[in-house]
Amino acid sequence: AFLPPQKRVVYLYGAPASGKTTLGRRLALALDCDFVDLDAVIVHNAGRPIAEIFGHEGEAHFRELESKELRLVGEYYSKKPTATVIALGGGTLLAAENRAFCEETGTVLCLDTPPVEELERRLGAAAGTRPLGDKAKERAAHYASFPNRLSASFDLGESLVVVGRGLAPALLAGRRAVADGTVAALYPGLLGTAAGLGLVSTIPPGESNKTISTVASLWSAFVREGFGRRDTVVAVGGGVTGDLTGFAAATFMRGIGWINVPTTLLSMTDASTGGKTGCDLAEGKNLAGAFHAPKLVVIDADFLKTLPPDILRAGKAEMIKHALIGGRGTYPFGKAKDAIPSPAEIAANLAVKVDIVRKDPFERTGERLKLNCGHTVGHAVERLSDYALSHGDAVAIGCVAEARLAEERGLSPSGWSDEVASAFAAEGLPTELPSGMDWAKMTPVMRGDKKRAGSV
Repeated sequence: AFLPPQKRVVYLYGAPASGKTTLGRRLALALDCDFVDLDAVIVHNAGRPIAEIFGHEGEAHFRELESKELRLVGEYYSKKPTATVIALGGGTLLAAENRAFCEETGTVLCLDTPPVEELERRLGAAAGTRPLGDKAKERAAHYASFPNRLSASFDLGESLVVVGRGLAPALLAGRRAVADGTVAALYPGLLGTAAGLGLVSTIPPGESNKTISTVASLWSAFVREGFGRRDTVVAVGGGVTGDLTGFAAATFMRGIGWINVPTTLLSMTDASTGGKTGCDLAEGKNLAGAFHAPKLVVIDADFLKTLPPDILRAGKAEMIKHALIGGRGTYPFGKAKDAIPSPAEIAANLAVKVDIVRKDPFERTGERLKLNCGHTVGHAVERLSDYALSHGDAVAIGCVAEARLAEERGLSPSGWSDEVASAFAAEGLPTELPSGMDWAKMTPVMRGDKKRAGSV
């Protein structure tokens, strides 16, 4: 279980040139909070560059200055009622007393170290400004000792997406949230009156609750909470919670900010990123909605520890879909069926969607239609099953069915559909239409799909 997110200072730490300053500025922008670069504070107060301090007084003297400034900055911002992001130097927490201070006054997020070749490239571009050089290898065990990890990030302009472990409690302190009812019950330390994250409303789980009436209940909750145009709401839950909260945020007072915290593998790798929000109508899925990008997407793999096997499997269906449209190297084929993907694997797979969304954020060029692979058939299967079939199962069936149609029409190589079916079957996902469901029943439903153009 997550610990209560009561500490509002986030210390970004990691190897030199790992991107702490750049990411810190962007993260603070997404969180609407202050950003402090500890190295810049030291340079300002000393009146000279760090390289010069090292050269004239040595590393020991620099570490004394660093520890002094760390305490002054940390003590000041830890007393503020709002969040602050502080980027640390690559060796700041080698001193045990500095580490203890940061863990007492805030949360340390350690950036996973990029490959040495990338660090060398970054350091080379800033020659003479980083006297420590490349310390990544000798400090590897030190950096690995920090449990809260920031493994990857994607900047989509309007949205920043961060992937790792232990991110949710670090980044959500003092926020107000809408949560899936099941998630709220599973994580009372994260979501509750004593947790430092105010719970504005809960949403009953399941696609059957993805309705305009649920959106209206969220609008009313926002009014009761006193939300204004400058406020931000956090969505904590699966794709249904994210879609509904994002749509409510898009339409309340003509648009307020929101942060998306997906808690299922399906929502982490698909629904969380791209800015699509909405709800279902009786006539079809996701027919009412808007593009309203979250300011921040927090993908915390620790949530996956409580996922039931069938829900985990549903997320793997979307990961396989991404591998099919973006390269098989983006999915960890060959792992055990019940294996939980690592943050690095999630990030690599999500990068397929991120690249497509960057090219076509509002579905105007046709590039983003690739992400609908399997979904035209899949949405019809979901609806005709009265949503008894999960989205992941439906997407698996849809991808295989569409691959077979493509092969029949000569649009794909011979044997392609068998390869697609094998990929889904290896994860225990269905590959055939349910009994009693046929094309005659599905065609009218597919014609009502939101992607339909004209009479096509």
